[in-house]
Amino acid sequence: MEYPEKLFYTKDHEWISFDGQYALIGITHFAQKELGDIVYVDIPTLNSTVGKEEVFGTVEAVKTVSDLFMPVTGQVVAVNQDIEKKPELVNQEPYSTWMIKVLVSDPEEKACLLTADAYKTLIGANGY
Repeated sequence: MEYPEKLFYTKDHEWISFDGQYALIGITHFAQKELGDIVYVDIPTLNSTVGKEEVFGTVEAVKTVSDLFMPVTGQVVAVNQDIEKKPELVNQEPYSTWMIKVLVSDPEEKACLLTADAYKTLIGANGY
């Protein structure tokens, strides 16, 4: 699996895409593969400011529930309504299915994120 170079990644398997002061956040192909079939996404943090590495929601798969961690500090300004109705989109298209849009509070935190190459090293790029 390719990991898009334009994205940044976290050790907790979220991806983040920046567009000026805003960013979209989702989970990586590796994360969705490890979780299995995703049946529900719960993001109760709309309009809240969430700190870097704090939980912004959960994703529920058939056999497990996993926390979602914020890659950077920001205010959650939108939640992807499509995944509320069709959570399986996260499995089908992990890099075009964002979960939240945030107004980034501290652009300096971007420096702490992983590049695609660093993320591939982290996961061992073992065919996922």
